[in-house]
Amino acid sequence: MKILLTGAQGFTGRVFASRATEAGHEIAPLRADLTDDEALRSEIGVGSYDAVVHLAAISFVGHAEERAFYDVNVVGTTSLLDALLELPAPPRRVLLASSANVYGNSTESPLTETHPPAPVNHYATSKLAMEYMARTYSDRLNIVTTRPFNYTGPGQDVNFVIPKLAKHFAERAESIALGNLDVEREFNDVRMVCDAYLMLLDHGEASEIYNVCSGQPYMLQHIIDVFTRISGHKIQVNVNPKYVRPNEVHRLCGSPDKLATMLAGHGLSLKAPPLEDTLRRMLDSFLIA
Repeated sequence: MKILLTGAQGFTGRVFASRATEAGHEIAPLRADLTDDEALRSEIGVGSYDAVVHLAAISFVGHAEERAFYDVNVVGTTSLLDALLELPAPPRRVLLASSANVYGNSTESPLTETHPPAPVNHYATSKLAMEYMARTYSDRLNIVTTRPFNYTGPGQDVNFVIPKLAKHFAERAESIALGNLDVEREFNDVRMVCDAYLMLLDHGEASEIYNVCSGQPYMLQHIIDVFTRISGHKIQVNVNPKYVRPNEVHRLCGSPDKLATMLAGHGLSLKAPPLEDTLRRMLDSFLIA
């Protein structure tokens, strides 16, 4: 199928484009800025697409410009959907990448898609607003929404904690400054997430929300211990107050049951690379660089 891909030059977009191409699909990367409504409509209007995967977003929780979260993640997505509706033949499926951060802090674990959202930062709030906005298009576009839990891989920006750790261990740095250490996250592989998106394009149900997760969380200290073992290097970890977020989500673990059940109905399953394999690939990517 021909897939219009937003965020094609981003971390997830590059991996998705590669895996989609390997699977025989054609990728049409969106080049227009989501906040440039005229350019967006002009570019989309000259094409035809079987599906859309919308990955473009401001995704770093610590981004300095709070308004930008809403300009891009909400208003930009609205402009994208409006432009798709102007096509003579709208795509048969639109996949919107939201975020598990919409769940916020919760004593429940693992979290299912029916858990009430409770965002605690602008990134998560903008993603939830995007979800609600997209519902108003459900009578005109076949939209599937995903809530991916934390994932990583080679090529992710070092503003994120796992590539930051990988870089420091690869460089055999004496110390590293981090924020909150008492956090527990899934650290899934970007390849698994992209494979899930491809499966959802074919089999996801319209207007449904799917967690994309493994259900296996890890303490950040466990990640540090694995890097220590596979690199043969011990690093001093220091907590820098400027990296400590006041509204930190302390534990984020999802239930993959809804997605797994849907895929099983089509004879499919999602394969998750082992954590150590992911961390080795990230360490190697910095060693090679």
